[in-house]
Amino acid sequence: MARSAERRRVVVIDGCRTPFLKARGKPGPFSAVDLAAAAGRTLRLRRPEMMAAVQEVILGCGAPTSEAPNTARVAALRMGMGEKVPAFSVQRNCGSGMQAIDTAYKYIAAGEADILLAGGVDALSHAPLELPEETVRWLAKLSTAKSPQAKLAAVAEFRPRMARPEVSLMKGLTDDVVKLNMGQTAEVLAHEWRIRRHAADRYAMESHQRLARAQREGWLEDEVVPVFSADGEMFDRDDGVRPDTDMDALSDLEPNFEPPYGQVTPGNSSQVTDGACWTLLASEAAAERFGAEPLGEIIDSEWAALDPARMGLGPVLSVTPMLKRHDLAFADVDLWELNEAFAAQVLACLAAWSDADFCRDRLGLEAPPGPIARDRLNIDGGAIALGHPVGASGARIVLHALNALQREGGSRAVATECIGGGQGGAMLVQRL
Repeated sequence: MARSAERRRVVVIDGCRTPFLKARGKPGPFSAVDLAAAAGRTLRLRRPEMMAAVQEVILGCGAPTSEAPNTARVAALRMGMGEKVPAFSVQRNCGSGMQAIDTAYKYIAAGEADILLAGGVDALSHAPLELPEETVRWLAKLSTAKSPQAKLAAVAEFRPRMARPEVSLMKGLTDDVVKLNMGQTAEVLAHEWRIRRHAADRYAMESHQRLARAQREGWLEDEVVPVFSADGEMFDRDDGVRPDTDMDALSDLEPNFEPPYGQVTPGNSSQVTDGACWTLLASEAAAERFGAEPLGEIIDSEWAALDPARMGLGPVLSVTPMLKRHDLAFADVDLWELNEAFAAQVLACLAAWSDADFCRDRLGLEAPPGPIARDRLNIDGGAIALGHPVGASGARIVLHALNALQREGGSRAVATECIGGGQGGAMLVQRL
């Protein structure tokens, strides 16, 4: 996509997120709206004047519920944005939160808005249970039966299996075109790129260790804001992290998607999680008008598509043209946030960027641009330790890339993710 030289500069003023809370086999203490509203209220307290000037709210949500199909509007009202502030939700599976930020970025860059609130949310533990299609047809037959005899005949057709609900989340995480769930697509990449179980487990262990260090050092204190449940319990940190996990514990886990010989296990996969994240975006002129010192600037974004069975390579196809457009080498990027859907998927991306044949044939490059230095990649852990609330993850990696740049003193960062359905998204940000 061509970029106009007349586009305005867009900055991120501030942002925050809730703790990412691991699903534990039952609905968690917060709905998606609860989480988005809680994080948004904190941002209103931190930036009251600019939040009062927000012209529109954009929220990504991967699994909206029937109670709040336009999650953005309900959350905006509950966080006190006011009835006159419009709000809309966007859905691009795992890219929903990044899509919200990208939409806001492009509106502001084009001069259609000055201050927008954008982010993402999902409460995957609240994904509804669904009745099987067979049961729905039986209920329809029962409800339309006219005579007592017809109703009795319909009742007699009931079978116990028809009372077993289907988990909508599992259906949603299975691609309808290639009929593979997301874990199976990671297994495809593990096979094709020869990613071994030991390497995936080691990567997962490091993710937990890095997040534990970031929590211990207090590096997430400005980013993660506490939330309080209805019964008064406080949640103030990501609770999926396992600081003491080691290779022995990880190696004991059975393959989850392709037993018994697969490489992908619950230990080297992202966790099913609830969480929300917001970012406050503004034009450079609006930031100056309010006397705000931005976290950084959004430079560019890119979306790409590929075979859904290999959706995990989405970052490779979205990042590469974006960096090429700006004549940037990998060494010019100080920090990388590559969402950890699966350890094997991340490692496959790194392998692809280092493979001469792939880079020539698929990316049109004369030489491989990679690899990415491990000490620049997900330096504070990723979704394997944090969790992956699908709609929120894309917003989180953009916000954390900016926060980490501030802490580390770097200049540029890339936030990128694979997206179920065979897509990838990437965003280039810069510290001012």
